[in-house]
Amino acid sequence: MAVITVSQLNNYMKRYIDNNTHLAKLWVRGEISNYKKHYTGHIYMTLKDEGSAIKAVMFKGSAAAMRFEPENGMKVIACGRVSVFERDGQYQLYVESMTPDGMGELHVAYEQLKNRLEDEGLFDPAHKRPIPRYPRAIGVVTSPTGAAIRDVLNVLSRRYRLSDIYIYPAQVQGQGASDTVVRGIECLNREKKVDVIIVGRGGGSIEDLWAFNEENVARAIYASKIPVISAVGHETDFTIADFVADLRAPTPSAGAELAVPSADELRNMLSQSGARLHLLLARLYELKKQRLTFLIQNRAFADFPKRIDERREMMDVLLKDMVDAYNWQIDNGRHALENGAAKLQTLSPLAVLGRGYALVQKEGLPIKSITDTSIGENLEMVLRDGKLLCEVKGITEG
Repeated sequence: MAVITVSQLNNYMKRYIDNNTHLAKLWVRGEISNYKKHYTGHIYMTLKDEGSAIKAVMFKGSAAAMRFEPENGMKVIACGRVSVFERDGQYQLYVESMTPDGMGELHVAYEQLKNRLEDEGLFDPAHKRPIPRYPRAIGVVTSPTGAAIRDVLNVLSRRYRLSDIYIYPAQVQGQGASDTVVRGIECLNREKKVDVIIVGRGGGSIEDLWAFNEENVARAIYASKIPVISAVGHETDFTIADFVADLRAPTPSAGAELAVPSADELRNMLSQSGARLHLLLARLYELKKQRLTFLIQNRAFADFPKRIDERREMMDVLLKDMVDAYNWQIDNGRHALENGAAKLQTLSPLAVLGRGYALVQKEGLPIKSITDTSIGENLEMVLRDGKLLCEVKGITEG
């Protein structure tokens, strides 16, 4: 029979429960009792119903993210995991998020979708794109008859009249509302006429805003190639669209303000920039004027005409020397050519022939010896002014 320690048993139970996927993340409805907020920020409590109770703990990081203050007797829906506190051998619920149990089903759906999309990376800040500073055109997806569109148009006309506005009329409440919002986002992306899209509506209950908590709207915003501003409800309302969008605006009016610059601010900025530019140009003018005055008063600048005359005279001297050198080269070349011609004339065979000598050839080749011919052969004698055709009658050695 194997005997184990209490620690071993509790450790085994902890690992057994931690490996149970059904207990890794679940939603528990119950009433809060024994509520205590520790000075560390952790929350300890008991969740109970008519027939049972379970210990629960919510650590500081999760507790700080809640938008309400829990209290004893409050009915809530807690999301978390079940595990074992080994020291006491007690299993308990480790709460990660908690919502009041008023509209319980909607809150659970909201949290489930929010957690799933966050795990997929749809809320990743790295995916968010900057809003263009000076949009040429703005798309608005909202109800054409609601207060939101009037607020948006009023703000845009007041702040920045240079942008064209394209309105896609969408249903923002009730059955099928999310589908019309999706079609609006997709249509503006296909048309490619706008630089930024404002998606939203005015305030309302969680049911009224639910179209912007639908998964299809979240994925349409994430897939948009055009930056999207989510402007849903009031400042305290947070929807799934807010987390996915490139920028969240607390209200539709604020969304319009974030989409465009202020024309008044731009005019002030241009006026200030113009004043600074005027001041800089005036300073630059004074600096250049001082520099010019210094150069005019400088001795080197004052003597400049004299130095120009000196350089002109020097250039005349150099030009004369260049012409003399050129003529000298021409004369030397002419003399060398004449000497070469005289030497060539002296060495020319024609000059030798002119002195009474003759050139004896046989078949066009010169005869250098009596052995190069024989009696009876015909030879040519080249003289200064022509040729003689001769026949060898005899050969005498010299």
